Amino acid sequence: MTIPLETERLKLRAFSPEDVDAVHAYQGLTEVARYQYWEPRSRDEVAMEVAKWAEPDGPPEAPASMVFAVTLKSSGVLVGDMVLLFRDWDARQGEIGFSFHPAHGGQGYATEAARAVMDLGFFHFNLHRIFGRCDARNDRSWALMQRLGMRREAHFREHALFKGVWDEEFYYAILQREWADLRGGAT
Repeated sequence: MTIPLETERLKLRAFSPEDVDAVHAYQGLTEVARYQYWEPRSRDEVAMEVAKWAEPDGPPEAPASMVFAVTLKSSGVLVGDMVLLFRDWDARQGEIGFSFHPAHGGQGYATEAARAVMDLGFFHFNLHRIFGRCDARNDRSWALMQRLGMRREAHFREHALFKGVWDEEFYYAILQREWADLRGGAT
């Protein structure tokens, strides 16, 4: 495994303390926090999160999670974050998550970054299935998962109180063999 991960336009690397202001620039926004489990974060809260993300989360061969700073190769500007959570090593199940600065939306960066993380999960860690979940109102999130070729597997209606109201949540997933077919048989 080579870290950072590189795509045509992006570098997905480990977080460092120097990233706090760039992360706070989007995680402090109401529109970014709207569908997250957190409210807009203060700079101090972001600094605590970035410090956690910068530390290894388990052994390299079987981490609990991997969080990546998504940066532009051309400028080094941090545009968002991607996470791969290893939910069940025995069943080879993973989950993706992401947050991006809205100023960089609509340019395909989230799709490009997610493909790199899914490749890592399926082809390096040999995951069998990767899923993602989002608030049903978060059309940008579920549209991204659809662009990745993931299928909607569940629509949970009023299943939990989320920020004071009943929420609805979509679950999307894709299997390793399906991902390999989409990626041209890559392994």
